[in-house]
Amino acid sequence: MKNRMKGFTLIELGVTLAVIGVIAGFAVPSLQNGIYAGHGNAARSALLASLMTSSHKAALHGARTTLCPSADGTYCLSGFDWSHGWIGFIDQNGNREREPDESVISRHDSLQNARLISSSGRSRIVFQGNGGNAGSNVTFTLCDRRGAEKAQTLVLSNTGNLRKGAPDPAQLALACAF
Repeated sequence: MKNRMKGFTLIELGVTLAVIGVIAGFAVPSLQNGIYAGHGNAARSALLASLMTSSHKAALHGARTTLCPSADGTYCLSGFDWSHGWIGFIDQNGNREREPDESVISRHDSLQNARLISSSGRSRIVFQGNGGNAGSNVTFTLCDRRGAEKAQTLVLSNTGNLRKGAPDPAQLALACAF
């Protein structure tokens, strides 16, 4: 009676590794795109939550609230890039800058694998005591690492309503420049 060795031959092992490699070659990019899409959706959800909170607090307190880009979660940045985070606060003196005695009502940290740009001229979003957005419409362009073809454009009207918009090529170029 002969003893048979159990195990894999080198050819069987090579074929198995080749099949695994082919499957991984298709799965990894899809998984990565799914992760990027998740980051973009999380950024959009956080922005919507902050806009709703600011509008609600303005109407609730009958006072102005301001939403602005902020890298440190304390003070507003100048500019239109919201990718480093943002804050919302009750703007008691109406100067659109957060003072140490003004309460922060929402805060969001830096975005992961996504960029958020507001339309030029609108680095601050001010909600009046009635909950409406002061000033002209503001357009947010959100782009994740999947590229410009997957970018989203959100338009906030003066009444506080949010809708999808058509992407502007210049805003897309800014938002999708990683």
